[in-house]
Amino acid sequence: MTINNKNIDNVFYIFVIAHLVFWTLIPSLTNHNLPLDTIEALAWGSNLDWGFNKHPPMSAFFPEIFYQIFGSHDWVYYLLSQIFVIISFYYVFKFSNEIFKNRLLGLISVLLIETIYFYNFTTPEFNVNVCQLPFWSLTVYYSWKIYSEREVKFLDCFLVGLFAALGFLSKYLFIYLLVSIDILFIYLIFFKKEKKFDFKYLITFEVFLVVLVPHLIWLNNNEFITITYGLARTGLEQSGLIEHINFSIIFLLKQVGILIPFFALSWLLVKRINFNINFRDKKLLFLFAINILPFVLMFLTSLITGSKIRTMWMTPFYLFFGTLIVYLFQAQINLKKLKPFMIGFVFFFFLSPALYAYVSISQDDKRTDYPGKEIAIKTQYAWDQQFNSTINVVFGDEWNAGNLSYHLKSRPVWMGSVKREKLDQLKDYMCLDNICVGSR
Repeated sequence: MTINNKNIDNVFYIFVIAHLVFWTLIPSLTNHNLPLDTIEALAWGSNLDWGFNKHPPMSAFFPEIFYQIFGSHDWVYYLLSQIFVIISFYYVFKFSNEIFKNRLLGLISVLLIETIYFYNFTTPEFNVNVCQLPFWSLTVYYSWKIYSEREVKFLDCFLVGLFAALGFLSKYLFIYLLVSIDILFIYLIFFKKEKKFDFKYLITFEVFLVVLVPHLIWLNNNEFITITYGLARTGLEQSGLIEHINFSIIFLLKQVGILIPFFALSWLLVKRINFNINFRDKKLLFLFAINILPFVLMFLTSLITGSKIRTMWMTPFYLFFGTLIVYLFQAQINLKKLKPFMIGFVFFFFLSPALYAYVSISQDDKRTDYPGKEIAIKTQYAWDQQFNSTINVVFGDEWNAGNLSYHLKSRPVWMGSVKREKLDQLKDYMCLDNICVGSR
């Protein structure tokens, strides 16, 4: 298909539909069980609260909604993950079109990020990282509207506050985007004096806080357990001076490695490196604020605190990286010679699902090979031999107990770890290894 201004929208929709179909079908056909993080989210979702032992609540809300509608069909949760991905792609496309006023460049911006590992190979696993994606893109888009339009609109401020809060309730690292955008606005209002402070900005802050209130109350009542967990994952307690340097360097090297396919595809589009950085360019300033500044802040976090930044934490950070690169090099892009770029894109587009399928089929020691359905059937059979009641609670770790909660037809509520006092309150119960099921 030849790409021209008349069919760009069609090409985009073909691309996102193809992405959704491929990344829903392939894991559905090649995996025996849902991945770890998705099972955890479903376990939390069976007992919804305003937070959980590892994360804020949003990543559990959506799987539970889908469970109530569709039940325990694995493809549903792969589909859920891809819906979140293509929503984010749509707003990247929409934002890029407004940046360039050229829909072809907007399309190229989205096609480029399809090569990034975070937006293909890892997406079948619905988790907190994937959950952030649409809220990250929506927050950026409506922040751009506030930034670029002469009149600050109430609705735009309201939506930024809402989507920012939902993103933060997906994962706390969303704060890096929010801080970066705030730095940009503070710089323009109070230092450069290029924008006037508008009291409508306070709407964003107020909506953000109001949406967070239930979670903040939950945090206080639960000894800030999610924050404690997050800090423990960074390895701060074991960090010395050497770790400060090593962790930050390792962080940089991993990001470069992940972006190799992205830069390879970009090279097919841009044959020579030649660009000027002019921070008086308001579009470029915004693009730096949402792409480079969050990355710099994350790097400084690792360097200053000695935190070990896990690779997957960077999942939403590159959503608009294609837009930045295309904007920087747009003068060197020959739109009449797109054929090598499209060939490269098609190659990477099919390579990722092919590799995923190969790994999924050839390796048999993965979480997704766990016999969750079979164990649930055996558990139900053993229960029926002893009791006439229905299994409605399950105790244990999120993986093993979560699988039972998901696969058992009665959809028992996950109640956390096994404790004697909890079991004593049940009418019937049965324990297998470190997992217990029961009836209240």
